[in-house]
Amino acid sequence: MPYRVLLAGAAGVIGRRLTPLLLRAGHEVHGTTRSAERAKALESAGVKPVIVDVFDAAALSRAVAAIRPEIVIHQLTDIPRDLPPERAAESSARNARVRREGTPNLVAAARAAGARRMIAQSIAWMYAPGPEPHQESDPLDLKAEGTRGISVGGVAALESATLDARPLEGIVLRYGQFYGPGTGVDKPTGSAPVHIDAAASAALLAIDRATPGIYNVAEPSPYLATDKARRELGWDPAFRLAD
Repeated sequence: MPYRVLLAGAAGVIGRRLTPLLLRAGHEVHGTTRSAERAKALESAGVKPVIVDVFDAAALSRAVAAIRPEIVIHQLTDIPRDLPPERAAESSARNARVRREGTPNLVAAARAAGARRMIAQSIAWMYAPGPEPHQESDPLDLKAEGTRGISVGGVAALESATLDARPLEGIVLRYGQFYGPGTGVDKPTGSAPVHIDAAASAALLAIDRATPGIYNVAEPSPYLATDKARRELGWDPAFRLAD
């Protein structure tokens, strides 16, 4: 069934791969960006662009109210391209702020506009040490320190805001480490890799098939259990866009 969809972060790495999937499925896609230049690119791709900053709660609320989306997909991050390794901690802090402060703003705007469902991007390698493969019910590594502690705090805040947003139906996709077009990584790496196209397809499937809750989205690995996404969403980690 086609819906009016707000894709927050439409110009990002996942957003660019998710947009054609949404359009092919017949959805009306509105996409946020902070850049006028990227807004033009979104429009060229068939998206109705919305220039807004997620930290400006009032402006965000007005923008979402004007759209009245039925589905909100939260793919917002703040990870600059070609980031030098020495600035990784700085990037983690900015990204955590998006999750910690931006997510509640987006949730509030979505609820006020009467949205039915919100699908949010999270991270699959933030579990506390324990038996593997990790299930969605396993605890996050809330005792972590340093850069990892900052990231875990942001993830916990995002997930809590999304899952506790009733009557909005909150769905959290815990993505593995991205590789593929636009990521700067060509081959699987890390404890739980996932191709960017397969990650995007999980968000599309979650629109109609997911029940509220958390889903691990990554290729099979000793670290992570992903059978829930495959079983309930019909998700295929081998999915690739036909460019």
